[in-house]
Amino acid sequence: MTRFSPRTAPLRRAGGLAATALLLAAGPLTVAAAAPARAADPVFTLGGPAETALHPYAEGGGAPKRSTAGITVTNPADEGYEGEFTLTFDLTGVAGVADVAFDPGPGVECETKGTRSAVCTGDTLAPGLSTVTGLLLGAAKGSEQGAAGTIRVTGEARSATSTPLAAPFTPFTTRVTVGGPDLVMRKLPFDHEPTPGQKQQAPITFANRGSRDADGVVLTLRYSRGLDIPQRYSNCAYTTDETWTTARCSVDGAFEAGATYTLAAPLTLEATTRAYRDLFVYGIQEAGTVPRAASTARSERGSGTVLRAVPLTKAPAARGVDLEPGDNEQEAEFRTANTADFMAYGDEASGAAGATVTARLGFHNDGPAWIGRIRSGGSVAAVDFTVPQGATVTSAPKGCRGVTAEGAYREDRKTPAPRYLCPAPTAVRDGGGLDLSFGLRIDKALIGAAGRVTVRGPGLQEAGLPFDPRPGNNTARVVLNGQSGGGPSPSPAPPAEGGPGAGSGRTPSAAPGTSGTGAPGTTGRGGSLASTGSPAAMTASVTAITALTTGLALFAAARRRRKA
Repeated sequence: MTRFSPRTAPLRRAGGLAATALLLAAGPLTVAAAAPARAADPVFTLGGPAETALHPYAEGGGAPKRSTAGITVTNPADEGYEGEFTLTFDLTGVAGVADVAFDPGPGVECETKGTRSAVCTGDTLAPGLSTVTGLLLGAAKGSEQGAAGTIRVTGEARSATSTPLAAPFTPFTTRVTVGGPDLVMRKLPFDHEPTPGQKQQAPITFANRGSRDADGVVLTLRYSRGLDIPQRYSNCAYTTDETWTTARCSVDGAFEAGATYTLAAPLTLEATTRAYRDLFVYGIQEAGTVPRAASTARSERGSGTVLRAVPLTKAPAARGVDLEPGDNEQEAEFRTANTADFMAYGDEASGAAGATVTARLGFHNDGPAWIGRIRSGGSVAAVDFTVPQGATVTSAPKGCRGVTAEGAYREDRKTPAPRYLCPAPTAVRDGGGLDLSFGLRIDKALIGAAGRVTVRGPGLQEAGLPFDPRPGNNTARVVLNGQSGGGPSPSPAPPAEGGPGAGSGRTPSAAPGTSGTGAPGTTGRGGSLASTGSPAAMTASVTAITALTTGLALFAAARRRRKA
């Protein structure tokens, strides 16, 4: 009997560790504490690779080369499960084919019972997908090329009261085969700092370093928005979304073990006028092993010639599962000398005290480059909005975070804030941007009360946008009850200390706005709300009142002089 202890490395989870920790701190879950088994108990789904190829046994001695297959569990609940669970591995199907060892995750212990079975136990399953243990698989001594078998995994779960759950685990079976192809993609020597419009040849080259042939291959080309491959091959399916274009090219033929192949004609990779920070990913897999793309984008066939691969060197052989999937793909990162002009825009609105109006603000990318943090996944920028004096935010866009007037963290997330930070997406296309809508209640009807809108780096310590050559238009205003009639705009209310710097104050025109709840008001940017009076009417009223007051004062003074 061999016992395998958990690794010290973090459990490889698709998410949910933090949530699980909070749930454990809060006490047992309802599902774990249920005494009788119920139909509502969760069904945990076991999974892993459908098939794993093993390097043939080295007769000459030395450490065997092992392949890894991760065994996963999917918990469909939104909350973690706390309770004992047991996974049982039936190894009789791989006797004489593979030697099996275990690499369990934290909180999981595994032990083998001879060569026929093994058991892994644990007491917590996070929501979503978790890798419970890795199977370390090596070809058994005396196994032959093409020998195959299966490993079956079943599971049982018990609640905190040791009562078996009504619906524990769906079983899983994985196939193990000795020998297979090993497709290896060669890294191409690109110029990684191109200029817009620059074209480079991409002579895709790959080898089969395995022990068996690959029966057809699929070449996958994935390139971000700033790149393009002008060729559109008839044996490739193309899908395009906001960030990526993906081409999956099916190439028929037997790709022999020991042989190296290249494209009959090299691809052309172009840095377009919108290129800035881009990725090109190119990979090769055996036909029939490529998983379906998760994207819902519709694919289109190319109308050009057939993409073909021709041998550079040859060798004999057969077919099977890839021995080392990790070397099937390469990627190239490009840093193109280019710029993108992020232009802030604000709004104008009017209303009496108590009215609630809608202010539309944000920024627009005037290009030429698109901007994306596709590797890190972080925001490319943020909109920093300081609320006009005399107004209170009644509704803010999802994802916007209220901060203090100085931009510091604010514990109170329920009451309105004087300033808001709104992150932009991971990628902003040329011609795209971020459009936001705030509900503002006018508490005091101040003439020309102005708030500031700034598009800036994603963090308060990242004020600048290194790709933007025109920082002067990174700032605009939101003005409440401003002047009109062609006269000069009122000066904006001074920003809070530590707030973003002043900019152009430019407020581009846009579609008409609409009002929120509360008393009627008006909004600018080319449109109006139902109103008790326009800014021009309000100004005229103030002027009339001033003139009337002055006239009455002069009349009273004249009467006093006559009496004297």
